[in-house]
Amino acid sequence: MTVSDEPATHISLPGLIRLQADARALKLPAARPVRSRQAGLQRSPRRGRGMAFAEVRQYQPGDDIRSIDWRVTARRQSPHTKLYEEERERPVLLLCDLGPSLFFASTGAYKQVRCAQLAGILAWLALGSGDQVGGIVFNGRTLSVQRPARRKKSVLRLLDTVAQQQRVSRNDQNRQPAGEPDRNLDTALQEARRVAHTGSRIFVLSDFLNITADTSRLLGALARHNSVSALRIIDPLELKLPESGRFAIAGEDGPVWFDSSNPRFQQAYAEKVRKHTEALGECFRMAGVQPASVMTSDQPALILQTLLGPRGHIG
Repeated sequence: MTVSDEPATHISLPGLIRLQADARALKLPAARPVRSRQAGLQRSPRRGRGMAFAEVRQYQPGDDIRSIDWRVTARRQSPHTKLYEEERERPVLLLCDLGPSLFFASTGAYKQVRCAQLAGILAWLALGSGDQVGGIVFNGRTLSVQRPARRKKSVLRLLDTVAQQQRVSRNDQNRQPAGEPDRNLDTALQEARRVAHTGSRIFVLSDFLNITADTSRLLGALARHNSVSALRIIDPLELKLPESGRFAIAGEDGPVWFDSSNPRFQQAYAEKVRKHTEALGECFRMAGVQPASVMTSDQPALILQTLLGPRGHIG
């Protein structure tokens, strides 16, 4: 998708489907089995994966005696060893935050568009690697859950949910019905604990502007038994104000104007950014989650190509 025809404020299902082309340039570990003749003593870096029986063959020097199939050995009157294959297929779960704070950008595309694009590329990437794909999509008012499955139809259903929820206007989202609970990041993390199987690969896509005292605990609970990557979507204006000028930002009750040339305003804003950055860093550190940042000015496919290592891990 070129910059000229790229959506700035919204993206449709056809646009998310076209991201298959970007996914082909990336790579996650394939879900192919690896044969093993003996059980190792080292802990596997793949959390929650096991060994599935493959076949029995005649014992060879060097085989682990613990893998001898004694029934076959007794029946055939010669030692035979069990062969196993490591299970590589794993569920991939995408937590896609499309809340009100993501309906914003000073450059590039809205944060919620970048979030949707990242979810689309990762979904196609995982499906192409033979993994199951599922997701939790939430926008402050609605939370939709789709359990991981290895079917193209499931990916299309997930991306359709993303396309539908990211089109909801911010005014609609602000009109939260009285008594309705917020469908926010913490709620999605709680739901992920219920949905995710041990050993899942989980991507949390959010701007993380609305973390709470519980966010770190919930992230940490997920990370104990799964591989969790946090992709923080940021607009440059959220990190540093322009040195001078009058600007307006959309607020719940209309536009809010500010003068960035005011030294006290600049100082107060910088202090707020510093405190949030420190709090978010501590949140990720306590949870044991390695974060990565995606700017609204970044091209999602290019940034993922940089962030995904040779084994498909962020960092």
